Amino acid sequence: MKRVNGAEPEQHEADEWLIDAEADDEQVQQQPVTLQRPWLLLLGLVLVALNLRPALSSMAPVLGQVSDGLGLSASAAGLLTTLPVLCLGLFAPLAPVLARRLGSERVILGILLMLALGIVVRSAWGVAGVFIGSLIAGASIGIIGVLLPGIVKRDFPAHAGTLTGVYTMALCLGAAMAAGSTVPLSHVFDDRWALGLGFWAVPALLAMLVWMPQARQGHGAHKVAYRVRGLWRDPLAWQVTLYMGLQSSLAYIVFGWLPSILIGRGLSPTEAGLVLSGSVLVQLISSLSAPWLATRGKDQRLAIVLVMLITLCGLFGCLYAPVSGLWGWAVLLGLGQGGTFALALTLIVLRSKDAHVAANLSSMAQGVGYTLASMGPFAVGLVHDLTGGWAAVGWIFGVLGLGAIVFGLGAGRALHVQVVSERVQR
Repeated sequence: MKRVNGAEPEQHEADEWLIDAEADDEQVQQQPVTLQRPWLLLLGLVLVALNLRPALSSMAPVLGQVSDGLGLSASAAGLLTTLPVLCLGLFAPLAPVLARRLGSERVILGILLMLALGIVVRSAWGVAGVFIGSLIAGASIGIIGVLLPGIVKRDFPAHAGTLTGVYTMALCLGAAMAAGSTVPLSHVFDDRWALGLGFWAVPALLAMLVWMPQARQGHGAHKVAYRVRGLWRDPLAWQVTLYMGLQSSLAYIVFGWLPSILIGRGLSPTEAGLVLSGSVLVQLISSLSAPWLATRGKDQRLAIVLVMLITLCGLFGCLYAPVSGLWGWAVLLGLGQGGTFALALTLIVLRSKDAHVAANLSSMAQGVGYTLASMGPFAVGLVHDLTGGWAAVGWIFGVLGLGAIVFGLGAGRALHVQVVSERVQR
């Protein structure tokens, strides 16, 4: 039997199934952990989210040291910034498959361990390890990131926008911490960049410990699952996906290359890492406030345009404006990018009728979107190699930003994706 999201069932038999399915969903959601200890679930979500960016943002401030230490060419260094983002997209489609079989909570627990392993491998095994570890870390982050919007939609439906802002804020905090402290940590460890990078396995293991009660309790997802059909034919789903990909491409250019751009403008590696960290830290403000404000209007189109224009102003300022005003532009960039990313995740939740659709839309948006996003850092490295400077990178910023506005105007409409959900009994 099938349930159609966004349309009424045409047969009485389908109506009866819909009632039964919703009753099953209600029973699944009314687990003791969710009702009696929502604070533990929320704490777990925040700690998990904190670990979804350090593996990415910790590399940029020490990229020069890694390249020199391992003898990497500029192209290989560019690949190193691109590979984890590409893996975010390539492995994201595995998330709903694993969740249907094992349950989202169990998958997240296991993948956190894989993330910690990837960080350790990246730091310990030379040239091969830095690429293999980056691949493992990127794949891990891609899988976990897909599952979080569905959990928020399922367990906090009345506060989905606010909770999306909370865990987006945690993502930004984790990115800022790693960007700002990896170089100082390396100095603490006798200027050994490998130990500075490897430190970020510790928070992942801590998140595992806090998440264990969720994995033990589960929410029945491994017993009652849903298969969503028609998503890849839905224009709104593609608009959400392309907005996610284009704004993410700008974000990963910042994570991967902003310190190198600033070093090229005369900053030291420590100063460049602090600017990146400060910019990402500012995202805490807009990542929490932008979804809340955007859900107060009739739709999210105006908010999408505003945050993307702010992002572009910050990017162009960091690239072209006098270095004396750099911190102001970095703050502007952080406010813009915190809003763009938080709205991208919020759109996944708001454009979905229920948690099952949200999980699958999240898989599509992040799978295709991050694969597309990985081309941005690669393009920046290629343009830098061809021109020998950074000025031409502004064209990449402009094209990606305007594209994000175009698709964001479609994704920001107050509609739901039109899909069919099939219940799969295990």
